[in-house]
Amino acid sequence: MPARLNIAKTAVTAHFEHSSVRVYSRVDLASILDANRDRWKFAQGTTVRAFIAFLLEKTKLREIRLYSRKYPALLRYSWGEPSPYQLGLSARGEAYLSHGSAVFLHSLTDKIPKTVYINREQSVKPRPPSLTQEALNRSFSAKQRRSNYIFEYGDWRFILLSGKSTGRLGVQQMKGPEGEALECTCLERTLIDIVVRPAYAGGVYEVLEAFRTARTRMSTEKLKGLLKKLDYVYPYHQAIGFYMERAGYSRKLCGQLREFGLPYDFYLVNGMADVDYNDSWRLFYPKGF
Repeated sequence: MPARLNIAKTAVTAHFEHSSVRVYSRVDLASILDANRDRWKFAQGTTVRAFIAFLLEKTKLREIRLYSRKYPALLRYSWGEPSPYQLGLSARGEAYLSHGSAVFLHSLTDKIPKTVYINREQSVKPRPPSLTQEALNRSFSAKQRRSNYIFEYGDWRFILLSGKSTGRLGVQQMKGPEGEALECTCLERTLIDIVVRPAYAGGVYEVLEAFRTARTRMSTEKLKGLLKKLDYVYPYHQAIGFYMERAGYSRKLCGQLREFGLPYDFYLVNGMADVDYNDSWRLFYPKGF
């Protein structure tokens, strides 16, 4: 091991101990080396490989691989035992936690998840043409597509999503279960997301429970503002209003969702076999729900 690396061990360790980041890619570690090479008095010839080897041998840094059945493994480095949420966020640049993970982080469920949902937005796509009832019926008759971009580490599953381009609308920083800093959708954006993709929150019953739990904390005005900016083609506000009504929100609050209009018959979830119909929201929902 190069002598200068050993001499700098205390300073290097202090850098990682005081950092809020706990999971790194090889590129991240290369950037840290370049930024601190002079301060740590490393030789110009010290390579990233040598730096990583030193960290793995002499410090708390450990190598982690996230495995997939369909894709190459992702190699990451963790300072100590990783937070599964920081580990998930490290899988993709510019990503944030969403759907079921956001439901848990906002304390909208008492279930302890073993799946982490990580969303990185797609590039801007042209808005589809005007919606017709026939096209809507056809779209929701099929099962909703689900991401197969899945990785695993220990008991944890990481599902990588490619969401609608929103400019990270409603994304905020919050603390995770271990006090770690995380990027995550806000409460109102989370509720919208799980209405759009209920399978990523455990299904319609879990979505309803999230709305019940959020009742005293959710701002309908904020939710409406986000919904306008998201500008969905499908009338998801009808499903949101239905959930709010079922979750015990006041008639006044539920009525605010009607301001968007009720132009179509809509569906609570894709691919339903047996359905009931709610006239008030013009909404089909699973029979017995």
